Amino acid sequence: MKKEAGAAAAVTGDGKWREGDEDERGEEATSDDSSWKLYQAYNELHGLAQEFETPFDAPAILVVGHQTDGKSALVEALMGFQFNHVGGGTKTRRPITLHMKYNPSCELPLCHLVSDGQPSISRQLSLPEIQVFIEAENMRLENESCQFSEKEIIILVEYKYCPNLTIIDTPGLIIPALGRKNRILQGQARAVETLVRAKMQRKEFIILCLEDISDWSNATTRRTVMQIDPELSRTVIVATKLDTKIPQFARSSDVEVFIKPPACTLEGCLLGGTPFFTSVPSGRVGCGPEFVYRSNEEFKKAISLREMEDIASLEDKLGRPMSKEERSRIGVSCLKSFLEELLRRRYLENVPLIIPVLEKEYRSATIKMRETIQELCNLDNVKLREKGRSFHDSFLIKLSLLLKGTVVAPPDKFGETLQDERINGGAFIGIDGLQYPPKIMPNAGMRLYGGAQYHRAMAEFRLAVGGVKCPPISREEIVNACGVEDIHDGTNYSRTACVIAVSKARDTFEPFLHQLGQRILYILKRLLPISVYLLQKDGEYLSSHEVFLRRVEVAFNTFAEATEQACRDKCMEDLMSTTRYVTWSLHNKNRAGLRQFLDSFTTSNTFSVIGHSLYPHVQLESSTVPIMNDNKPDKKLMADTKSSLSSHTVDGSPCLHSTETRLVDLLDSALWNRRLAPSSERLVYALVHQIFHGIKEHFLLSTELKFNCFLLMPVVDKLPTLLREDLESAFEDDLDTLFDITHLRSSLEQRKRELEIELKRIKRIKEKFKEIHEQLISHKIHK
Repeated sequence: MKKEAGAAAAVTGDGKWREGDEDERGEEATSDDSSWKLYQAYNELHGLAQEFETPFDAPAILVVGHQTDGKSALVEALMGFQFNHVGGGTKTRRPITLHMKYNPSCELPLCHLVSDGQPSISRQLSLPEIQVFIEAENMRLENESCQFSEKEIIILVEYKYCPNLTIIDTPGLIIPALGRKNRILQGQARAVETLVRAKMQRKEFIILCLEDISDWSNATTRRTVMQIDPELSRTVIVATKLDTKIPQFARSSDVEVFIKPPACTLEGCLLGGTPFFTSVPSGRVGCGPEFVYRSNEEFKKAISLREMEDIASLEDKLGRPMSKEERSRIGVSCLKSFLEELLRRRYLENVPLIIPVLEKEYRSATIKMRETIQELCNLDNVKLREKGRSFHDSFLIKLSLLLKGTVVAPPDKFGETLQDERINGGAFIGIDGLQYPPKIMPNAGMRLYGGAQYHRAMAEFRLAVGGVKCPPISREEIVNACGVEDIHDGTNYSRTACVIAVSKARDTFEPFLHQLGQRILYILKRLLPISVYLLQKDGEYLSSHEVFLRRVEVAFNTFAEATEQACRDKCMEDLMSTTRYVTWSLHNKNRAGLRQFLDSFTTSNTFSVIGHSLYPHVQLESSTVPIMNDNKPDKKLMADTKSSLSSHTVDGSPCLHSTETRLVDLLDSALWNRRLAPSSERLVYALVHQIFHGIKEHFLLSTELKFNCFLLMPVVDKLPTLLREDLESAFEDDLDTLFDITHLRSSLEQRKRELEIELKRIKRIKEKFKEIHEQLISHKIHK
């Protein structure tokens, strides 16, 4: 088969470069214009894909390897000249894309660096300038937090020793040591692997997998590559630094296994069937004493000499001459020829597939151009007002739809589980610091938004507040709450109970009120981005008018915050009123239970009076009586009391005191005596519980009702009017600032210019590929 233009110079049986290869390549390149057009078209296609982020499948060689595997050195050897920042550690922090073109008339490398800001513009730089730029970029990224960037450095190269290839050199993979001291390096390793994996995902890329190993059972780079390409069907494996491996083999059988690894060692169907083996001589090109080579010509001759020495060393280890097939895998020149031919075939195979993609992108760019021109025509006051009012109406419709319920917005993108909602919007936590587990709440695991999420939050509020119990009451609190009246120093246990109950209730329920306001406000604010999504989906979103959209966003958020604050203030007033003045009618739902307890309390006091009369030497110390924390009477005490009363009445033993005497004793134990008896303690506790639970029920019902009436309903009936008034006021004040007409016109004109350039480039590339495709068809017909 006739040798294609751009094929790399071959190596003869003795490993020397054939004289006259350069002339032969020059003649072939001149005679075969179609190959030139093919490479040029694909280089432009790759640049277009990078510039406009269009999904063009432009085949390229992606070099992947670990640090110090020799990636950058191998790329330089393939190109025939040195330009990169090489050495130990991380030297490549941005992928470097090299569009290489064989040009026999270029005695020296002709390099153009594509601008990062304007990819359509490139500037010619010398090799030292290219190297300075790459080193500066590496230093800049090393001092930044990310340390790596996926944005490619694109260099266009023409040279008489260049193959026709597009090669992408990636940052070296890192294997960090374990332990907390190496956390920074571990983070860098994850960042590099993420970047490299993203590049390998491109199906059109051929992966050049570099391995610095002498035993194929050790898969270092292959382990990462096979996660993306399990069968190695688009992977070429290269064993680098062959000159350092050969001395390690003691037996010829070891060399045989290394250069021809068994199928069980290299799984899959890798490109080329077997690995390639390369060596790149060390040393840099320059004029100083620290440089080894004075020119790139010397560097290229050193590469050729290294190939001959590697083949000779292998034959010496094997004890036999190497076959032609074995030699075809040794050296940079063989790898270069293989990659160039492989990429040329991929180029030709993809030509018929590229044309429909280019036509689709051309149609898409044409539609964008028409839309841009239409937007420029609509930049007048009347049409902008109409667009603003139309957006206002559409936004409110989407907002109402979300509250009423819809499934148009995907729950997996916009919905939240209860756990997510608690993390982002706050949880209901009482004074004890505990909260209910999510699993006991209905729909806790479902991803909700809008009205459904609002309803679930209110249900959780009811559950959290409804489950609150009266906090424990200490004897010290009861005694401190007794105090001294303004007209006497007796005790008033009903007042004591009220003081304790309202204090406990306010401290308990006020945090829940603030937490509810925060949660509901968060849910309301989430309606805005979901509404924007629905507007974008229906084509009703004003994507170019950022200032106007921010005005709507600020107005909505301000309304939500003000409405939530007003509603919370109303609820706070209610809570303050119920905890400032006790109205007994609010706390009479458990009157029967309280009456039963008070009956037992009266009986106990009767016993106490009789006991003091009959047995004045017996003291009932409160410390010996357990505290009762419920409303159940002390049955044993009641039985003893009844028995005592019966015996004293029937037996006619010492006569009972007169009614006046008993009253005095009762006042002495309950009013004048500040020694807290168990019966008094139980009385206060029962009253506190009664008041606390009455306040809780009133707080729960009134808070939910007020949030529905004064927070949810205003979104439906007040927001439309307020939002319309805000927009109309903005229309009258400064329409130009609201829609940022000057900046918008400038950006639209810039977009129009960029689309014109893109259309011209796509059209030019499309015509080139059509011409190449026609030539290929014509060539097949003539055959």
